[in-house]
Amino acid sequence: MHACRLAGQVAVITGAASGIGKATAAEFIRNGAKVIMADVQDDLGHSAAAELGPDAVYTRCDVADEAQVAAVVDLAVKRHGHLDILFNNAGISGAIPQDDMASMDLATFDRVIAVNARAVLHGIKHGARVMGPRRRGVILCTASAAGVIPVPNIPLYSISKATAVAIVRATAEPLARLGLRVNAVSPGGTRTPLMMRVISEMCPGITDEQLKLMEAADTTMDPEYIARAALYLASDDAKYVTGHNLVVDAGHSAYKGADVPPAR
Repeated sequence: MHACRLAGQVAVITGAASGIGKATAAEFIRNGAKVIMADVQDDLGHSAAAELGPDAVYTRCDVADEAQVAAVVDLAVKRHGHLDILFNNAGISGAIPQDDMASMDLATFDRVIAVNARAVLHGIKHGARVMGPRRRGVILCTASAAGVIPVPNIPLYSISKATAVAIVRATAEPLARLGLRVNAVSPGGTRTPLMMRVISEMCPGITDEQLKLMEAADTTMDPEYIARAALYLASDDAKYVTGHNLVVDAGHSAYKGADVPPAR
């Protein structure tokens, strides 16, 4: 039986059609929330919302477009009367490889920053617009362990996620004046479609069997573990937590890749 830690609350989750976003939508709904699931993957999004039941609604949203983020926030308020949680979860890896600094594609960098960092500000701005007058609300952001310890193969992605964490820290105090909390969660290797696609692109020639072995390895985790971290940060259990980056990476950023098993 679930404790319904989010009973009566309304959440917007971007990038919610699959992976961490979908897992978090399910976790929030199990804990009593109503969720607006936003994404650009329409077929997956409609299917995910149908799977999660009447407390989930899908809508299309490209988070790089501020007007579309504003519209999702307005939809939540129109349907439910208020918004309590905004989870800036949508993200992209950008074109790979990214590690030739002499020929890096700055158009790729601009797109990655637009989705992974600037869009966080879109969510903060419009979340604060509707939450501020009520003087309550939580804004979350999916960053990455790659923003804590950069991954050499994907430096542009690592930069964007480090920037997202910086945004969370820099906006914590101004948002606190409005009675709002803002935090980040930084996943390590998580079994999502994005991660598996990145691995495929970083390792040309990898076989399907090798990919399955990597996906099943102890060094990667199911997205439900990130969803539970997001639930904690969204709930009153984290009432006194703001401006924080919660790293969920089995200790990789502490061990710095040392060849030791993760703590259990």
